[in-house]
Amino acid sequence: MPDDQDTDVEKGQIPTNLRLLYLMEEVARMGTPVSASHLGSALGLPKPTVHRLLQTAETEGFLQRDVDGKSYGPGHRMRKLSTNTLSSQRIRTERLRILRQLAEDVGETCNLAAPGRDGMVYLDRVETHWPLRIQLPIGTQVPFYCTASGKMYLSSLRQDKLDRLLQTLSLDKRTNRTFSESVELRQELALTRARGYATDNQEFMDGMLALAVPICDDQRRLLSTLSIHVPNQRLDLDRLLAHLPRLREARTQLEELVKA
Repeated sequence: MPDDQDTDVEKGQIPTNLRLLYLMEEVARMGTPVSASHLGSALGLPKPTVHRLLQTAETEGFLQRDVDGKSYGPGHRMRKLSTNTLSSQRIRTERLRILRQLAEDVGETCNLAAPGRDGMVYLDRVETHWPLRIQLPIGTQVPFYCTASGKMYLSSLRQDKLDRLLQTLSLDKRTNRTFSESVELRQELALTRARGYATDNQEFMDGMLALAVPICDDQRRLLSTLSIHVPNQRLDLDRLLAHLPRLREARTQLEELVKA
């Protein structure tokens, strides 16, 4: 029997050297863990070929197996590839311009963060001109459950995925305001989902407040978050929330940039 690679090429299907790229593209397009059977049907590839490609992608870190052991989502190298693509010079120059203008208008530190494996990772940051500021440089990873960006991400998840993730998170009490019980965190996430923004009222760090909104793709899936960080000596939560319209305006500009 001929090798399935040769058979696929004869049928005019995906060339051998593009199969892994098409498979990763389909995983990214779905936005949820994908089974081998779905990938086989979507790409028109035989089951042995799909399993071989998945094994290679998982071994190399481009895909990772979901908790069910049967479906696959983006791995750390695929996420890094996505981040690096978004960080191309033209796009990064424009997004930094948007961030700088936002930081100037609100007078506080603004940043972009994206979900990583164990928390939100800062992609870009423009500091306030004030000497009193929160030091969280690019590359810093912060928890999902007690930060504005992290709660914004958690609130965007499907219920089944959120349930699985919350089972693995250790809800350590960072401050006396941290939502360290699953029930109260779920209530906070429901509120976040309904209002379309997230806050951090000294839940991650004493003396720090934050406000975050989601940056989504054209299918309304969260890609990253846009946040404002302030010391509570300068603004209280109500005064921080007064910047929400300007934050949303900058979010819209960033979404248009991503879709361009």
